[in-house]
Amino acid sequence: MNGLILLVEDNEQILSGNARMLKWNGYDVITALNLREARERMAEAAPDAIVLDIMLPDGSGLDFMREIRRDSDIPVLLLTGLKTPEDVVRGLTEGGDDYLTKPYDFDVLLARIAALLRRAGRIPDTLTKGSIKVDVTSRRAFLSDRDLLLKPKEFDVLLYLVRNEGAYITAETLYGKIWGQEMGGDNNAVKFQVSNVRKKLEDSGYTITSQRGEGYCFEKD
Repeated sequence: MNGLILLVEDNEQILSGNARMLKWNGYDVITALNLREARERMAEAAPDAIVLDIMLPDGSGLDFMREIRRDSDIPVLLLTGLKTPEDVVRGLTEGGDDYLTKPYDFDVLLARIAALLRRAGRIPDTLTKGSIKVDVTSRRAFLSDRDLLLKPKEFDVLLYLVRNEGAYITAETLYGKIWGQEMGGDNNAVKFQVSNVRKKLEDSGYTITSQRGEGYCFEKD
């Protein structure tokens, strides 16, 4: 998986939407509607990053961030409606690693979270499996230093399966993670992308196997 993200947001629609989209993109997610719940979630598990609203019903997200900073360097992305230059400066000065104002594009939020995790060393920039190297930052994959020239969806399929090596992933899960929506009844799009990636992995020592009713698995030949 990409990491565990704590979302702290009092708008239930925003919270559920962000949680759903992050899960589709391979993250584990825990959520909190207020600071009390956020503290409870933090006591239960240590997230790899926190997406934190500032204006919460039982206090300021900045106060919570200061608490975190006493003994933790967990990356914090402030996601808020406060958007003046003074607000941004205060948020970053008081410990925020990044600052994003509402409304926002989800792809931008996703990219900001991935960048935070990379800078914090909580997810690797490169995954290596034998002669296969998957560069997360450049979104390129190589076989013995030869660029596999993967198209965007092919790269996403390979990256997700490599991160879940040895586990069967259903077509529905792959579609949700990569296309960001429910698959419906037709899995031809997934089959097409997996087939393309499988061909490009020939002679690598690894392949993508398929099992009826189970899905697809990245594993050694």
